[in-house]
Amino acid sequence: MKPDKFEDVVASRDELHSLLGVPSEVVRNKVISYIDTHCQEFISRSPMLFVATSDASGRCDVSPRGDKAGFVLVLDEKRLVIPERPGNKRFDTLGNIIDNPQVGLIFIIPGLEETLRVNGKAKVIKDKGIMALLESHGTIPTVGIGIEVEECYIHCAKSFKRAQLWDSSSWLEKDRLPKPASILAAHIKDPKLTEAQISTALKESYEKRLY
Repeated sequence: MKPDKFEDVVASRDELHSLLGVPSEVVRNKVISYIDTHCQEFISRSPMLFVATSDASGRCDVSPRGDKAGFVLVLDEKRLVIPERPGNKRFDTLGNIIDNPQVGLIFIIPGLEETLRVNGKAKVIKDKGIMALLESHGTIPTVGIGIEVEECYIHCAKSFKRAQLWDSSSWLEKDRLPKPASILAAHIKDPKLTEAQISTALKESYEKRLY
């Protein structure tokens, strides 16, 4: 029988370290406070990142950002810019940044199990000169996420190895994958919108409104 609440909770960092240990000297020393040439190269080869933010009350969100490798602009060793491409207009990430500038990024490169983590302070920017440098498919973004870097470090591959993420033999067959249109239909609960209609709308959005 599954318990109906969490009862045995770790309540302090000291208890956490007593249970799980302390970081090695290598782990402690790997964090740098700027984008060096190694981090810049990693970012230039990454087509996908995840942005973690929280609002003024601490409610958290993680959102993906993806485009052709090199879509993130590194301005200098302390600043980078992520273009804001068309999305669902909820503005979870951008709204949170306006409320609370602290962000965390994870950059990934297909086939590489190590990731690059970047933490810092973000702003929603609309500098026209910078936005012009982020043009893609004939479209210049209206705004972007400008980040002042505070921490950069490589994250080990253990999670990706356990997940076998890049091992195609571990991937589900297509007929076993979750169906986004079915999930949306169940969550929206609008009798006028069928799963087929939602599937068609998604397809149209992906084909016509990526940029």
